[in-house]
Amino acid sequence: MADKKATRESYGEALVEFGAKYNLVVMDADLAGATKTGGFKKAFPDRFIDCGIAEGNMIATAAGIASTGQVVFASSFAMFAAGRAFEQIRNSVAYPKNNVKIGATHAGLSVGEDGATHQCCEDIGIMRTIPNMVVISPADDTEARAAVEAAILHDGPVYLRFGRAAVPVLFDRETYKFEIGKGVVLAEGTDVAIIANGLEVAEALTAKDMLAEEGISATVINIHTIKPIDRELIIETAKKTGAIVTAEEHNVIGGLGSAVAEVLVEECPVPLKRIGVKDKFGKSGKPAQLLEEYEMTAPFIVKAAKEAIAMKK
Repeated sequence: MADKKATRESYGEALVEFGAKYNLVVMDADLAGATKTGGFKKAFPDRFIDCGIAEGNMIATAAGIASTGQVVFASSFAMFAAGRAFEQIRNSVAYPKNNVKIGATHAGLSVGEDGATHQCCEDIGIMRTIPNMVVISPADDTEARAAVEAAILHDGPVYLRFGRAAVPVLFDRETYKFEIGKGVVLAEGTDVAIIANGLEVAEALTAKDMLAEEGISATVINIHTIKPIDRELIIETAKKTGAIVTAEEHNVIGGLGSAVAEVLVEECPVPLKRIGVKDKFGKSGKPAQLLEEYEMTAPFIVKAAKEAIAMKK
């Protein structure tokens, strides 16, 4: 896990790569440098539209273009894409099931010094309540690139969540298999399962090693797709381990933890502990410091895993 790369960088590079393969239209809301869609603008200027600081208009325009048969990527910071443009996403994109892919960058606490107003920890909860919407939060460079192509090939709206901070590259591009709605088992264990996505996947793998030093065997699962979620894998894992910990860079309300809890309570109730933002706003600071302060690093996952195991009947 030596190499690191921000998934927003992966997103921008993937748009250029797949722009040569597919007839994409890419739109941005005056943030092409930050969202990394500027590379697509340079490579394919006739298929790039800067809509200015008008996210609702961008989404509505993207829906209109998509209705003609085009695949459209509309990009902005997660706070603006999911927050400011919610009504247009719901009514103009998801309701008619238009082929718009929302590239939302700068999500979560790891935006860092930009502070609470820009640290969107609510977007997954917002997006997964919308019918027809697929919600994906990739863990690394490889997965982010694969998710972009999967979104292109998917018929319907997709919300793609990318980060600003560099994160470890976990997967090999030549061998990694990505499928919408299918979780990936990264480690097999018997005592507890850690289900994570985004930058928390690397933390989960570190936590697994820390637990192993204490004789605790942990399964690690990357649930990159929060909607549709891999119900079968969650149920199978709950039955095998009897205890679950979820880890996400998002509010514990409405995100991965909530989605997993919904599956468990309906299908296979087992002890569950949720690592994430505990229904608070963020604050300005270095990404690593914020993850530590909000108790989202590997040692806190270890603590939660022990608590979940202790709750087993």
